[in-house]
Amino acid sequence: MVATVSRGRGRRTINEINMVPFIDVMLVLLIIFMVTAPLISPSVIDLPTTGKANKQADKVIQVVISKSGTLEIKSDSTVVSEKGIAIDNIANLVQKAQNNDAKIPVVISADKAVKYESVVEVMDKLQRAGIQRVGLSVQLAK
Repeated sequence: MVATVSRGRGRRTINEINMVPFIDVMLVLLIIFMVTAPLISPSVIDLPTTGKANKQADKVIQVVISKSGTLEIKSDSTVVSEKGIAIDNIANLVQKAQNNDAKIPVVISADKAVKYESVVEVMDKLQRAGIQRVGLSVQLAK
């Protein structure tokens, strides 16, 4: 319904928007957001950094990917050093190097020139085989 104003002779319509309902709705929304904002807890993500690291484990199995893409397994405890491993056999050889001890971490060391796809493929093969502790080796910035 259009509001009319009578001034003197005749009636005129008001060509303005009534802002009061709009302001009321905005104030109610503002109050709702002010009350609910403290209740929402933001998710905390703990990202790894290369500047600091925890104490490295005593026994570590290294899977080394060279520039040419050949795989090599190095282990301190069992002295496993095999070169030219097929990517399908990597999980079995790492499990043998772990000696049924799933607590021994596996670290993948890859050259900068190696495609990211091959590193992810090795990680995927290891995790599908049930090896849970898989990490990447990085060099600290100087």
